[in-house]
Order: sequence, then structure tokens, then C-alpha cells
Amino acid sequence: MSSSSLPASPGRRRFLATGAGAALALGGGAGLLSACSSEDAKPAGGADSGKGRSGGTLRAAFVGGGASETLDFFRGPTALDMVRARAWHGTLGNLDPKAEDGVRYGVLQGIDISADLGTYTLRLREDVRFTDGSRLTPADVLHSLRLAGASTLPAFKLVALNFDLKRASTHGAHAVRLPTLRPIADGRLILCQGNFLVVKDGTRRITERTPGCGPFRLTEFVPGQGAAFRRHDDYYGEGPSLDGLELRSIADDQARLNALTSGQVDFAHDLSPVAARTLGKDDRVRLAPSKSPYLVALSFRMNMRSKPFDDARVREAFKLAVDREALVRTVFHGQATVGNDLPSLGFPDYARDLPQRAHDPARARRLLQQAGADGMEIRLTTGPETPGMVEAATLYVEDLRAAGVRASVRELPAGQLFADFAAYSRLPFVAAYQVPVPALPTYQMNTAGGSPSALGWNRPDVDALVARARASTGAKATRTGGKAQRKLWEEGNTVLPVFKPYLNAQAAGVSGIADDLFEQFPGFSHAALR
Repeated sequence: MSSSSLPASPGRRRFLATGAGAALALGGGAGLLSACSSEDAKPAGGADSGKGRSGGTLRAAFVGGGASETLDFFRGPTALDMVRARAWHGTLGNLDPKAEDGVRYGVLQGIDISADLGTYTLRLREDVRFTDGSRLTPADVLHSLRLAGASTLPAFKLVALNFDLKRASTHGAHAVRLPTLRPIADGRLILCQGNFLVVKDGTRRITERTPGCGPFRLTEFVPGQGAAFRRHDDYYGEGPSLDGLELRSIADDQARLNALTSGQVDFAHDLSPVAARTLGKDDRVRLAPSKSPYLVALSFRMNMRSKPFDDARVREAFKLAVDREALVRTVFHGQATVGNDLPSLGFPDYARDLPQRAHDPARARRLLQQAGADGMEIRLTTGPETPGMVEAATLYVEDLRAAGVRASVRELPAGQLFADFAAYSRLPFVAAYQVPVPALPTYQMNTAGGSPSALGWNRPDVDALVARARASTGAKATRTGGKAQRKLWEEGNTVLPVFKPYLNAQAAGVSGIADDLFEQFPGFSHAALR
């Protein structure tokens, strides 16, 4: 439903008025944090410990998709799209490295896996209700998984790439059976990544009238501006402390920072390292960076279809040339972690036993000479797709020059780097970033079989190792998965020098956001205001 067809309810008028106020403040207004919570907050006490008072409306700012935004999260690629959906719809579960299965279940009680790793049984909680009063059924879960499988967004396609959704079935009043396409032991980590959300069976279009079973009830939505919610009082389990939630779309990270420091919002998502550094002297707000495994991997990728990147010596030289510590120190002011040319740091299947690759420009130069590539000319294409991406590319090019490469940077406008992915995958040398997901399922989705996104990497032997690791458990899975990742580390075409957190910031009295686990796209079911 478009904004023009919305009824002019008092609630919507209030939201629009609030949004206008926020816009006026983006240039930097007086500090208003003393009035940051809504006037309808209930009295209580509580320190900043996740157990703040009950009540109030929390306001949060994210990068949105502009006027073309829809409520259909299967089509929305921005942070705001997923955060809005998670506030509204129940999730199967979230990754939780401290939990027994590595996940914390949401609308599920648990997932049972058959001994042959060929069938997953999803057991539903019995106390989940939608905002229309109906109870969650197995048909709702199965329908939602099939919608996800039909999505064009890679994160949602994971389910269809691993489970046979055509043969999936409901089982009794509280279970869904999912056959796998091949034996896999890590299916819980796929289904409970925090992004598989549940809508009612038969849902074809997601509009403002679509019932949800998440912690909040959608009350207002204006594309390009934001959305407002009230607490879903029939939410299963421990319900939210907040009375309400407002999610605002603010594309510019400096504007998000200004909205926070001027008291127009209580939470700002994904600030730049420079902007985050300025918060150190402001005791009204505090930085709340995401923690491992919810870190973004910044990388540079060599296209193995382009010479001389078909030579393993050149690829190794480019990995040795980068000064990872300098990147962490100068680009991210210490707010990042050194990478080791593999993604998925912090996930259980990440190869932790490999040695940390050193910064060795002298050896890089020798390798280039041996390959006949010393003095080679190359252009690194990048763009400001996430804070720090262009700055990291600029510093890396200086490192390559020190190793004897005539390197330069080509910076595209925001939003253009991946806009034509077919063209991107043909470039010889490109910047990239990867959101936090487990290592081996991601390899099978993005890299195996000579996928276009693999940029020329096509290794059936490594594909087979990954498949065997995913069909194993315990030490065998760790050993086999480690072998596959060692091959990537030694011969792969990715330089991954740094993991950066989402540099989120919040008003000093806000608590409990990290308790929602999915820090990549924060949830607010446990958030509270002081």
C-alpha cells in the first residue's frame, strides 16, 4: 500500500510531524536528550543493563531505500527493510554462539535432525499469536519458507539451496518437516540466522494490513521516511518493555549522527569511523559497536579470469602487500579487527587454526618478479557502499605501490558498485564487503560450481571438501572444513584484511538492544529506555 492510500489517522499525522522535526534538526540542533523518550513513558528505574523501565517510545535511524521502499522484506535490500520486518514478524531464531545448538529459537521450540542428516523437523511453540488473534500453524511456517526460497535476495535463497521445499510438509499441529537436498549438519545455522521471518499461510503481498507475530504491531508506514509501531501485547514469551518504536530513514551517516546528538533519535545505525570517533567526548551518547560474529568483512577481490591474477604467486603477493594493522589503526581508529583472508570470523565453522598472514612487501615484490608481474598496472574499483570502504581501498593501493605495483583507485558513486552485478563480476580488481554469515553454507551459495560471484574461482576439489564438511559433525566436520578453507587461504582470490563492526551509537539511557542478538540488523524486543 502506498503512503497516498493511507488513512489520515491522528497517529500518522503525529508520525509525519515528528519526522519533519527530525529533518529540521539534521543540521545540528540543541541537545535534547533529556527529552529523548516519549511523553507516555511509564515511571520506573533501572540502570543501563537491559532491564530499564517499562514504557516509552524508542526512535532509531537507519539507511533506508528512499521513496521506493515497500513493506515486502523479501524484496527490500536495506538495513531498514530488515529491521522493520524483524520488529513486525516473528523469526525462526537467531544465531547465539553461547546456546547449545548455536542458536536461540524464536517461534520454534527446537529443530530435530534425523540421523542421516536428511530431514529436519521444526517444532513450533504453541503460544505464538498473530496480531489478528490467530495462532501460528505449521502451514504458516512452510508458506513463509517457500516465499523466502522464491526471493531474489541471496540471504533468503539459502533455504531453497539446502532444503527441498517442494517435498516439505506439515506434520501434526505443531511441526514442519524439511527434507534436505543433500546431507547437511549445519541447517540450524541456516534456518536461525535471524532473517527467516513468518507470515500467515496464503500471504501474497505484504501490506500494512498483514498480521505479524513479532514483538511490535505496525501502525504507520511512509516510504522513504519511516515506520511506527506499538507493542504487540500478545507477543509470545517475554514481551517488549517499550510501548512503541519509531524507525526513521536517514541515508547520510553524518545526518544520523546529528539526529542522535540533537536528541531527535535514541539510536543511530552504522556510523563512519570518523563520525564514531567524535562521540568519545559526548557523555550524552555512547558507541555500541556490533561484536563478533556480527562483523562486516571488507575485502578486495582479484578476478582469476584476468591476467596476471590467474597466477597464484600474484594472488599471494597481493595478500602479503596489505598492511592490515595500519588499516585498523588509521581507517578505523582501532575500531576493527585484523582479517586473515577468510570470511565469517567468529562463526563455529571459521578456520581458526590457520596462521595469521603477515605484512611482507619484500616477499610480495619477489613473488611478483618471479611471476613476471613486477611493475604491473591495475585499477581497484570501489565505492562508498559501507563506511570505510573507500578509505581502506585508498590505503591498500599505497601498500601495493610499495610492493612495486602501479595501482590506482576508481571510486564509483554510492549505490553503483553492485548495481550491475554482471558488469561487476567482469572487473579485474574490485572491492567488496560481506555481511556476517557462517563460512561453509556461504561458500556453497556464492562460490561453489564456478559461480559468477566467485570471479573465476572454480575448484571442484574444494567444493567437494565443503560438501563433505557440511555432511559431518564434530571433529570430522572441523577437520574437513579446515582443509577447504586452507585451500582458499593459500590459493584463493580474496584479500580480506579487516573486519569492521557496525558502529552503532545510542543515547546513554538506552539498553537491551544487543540482547536481541542479531546486531547486524538490530532488534528492539529487549530494548528499554531509562
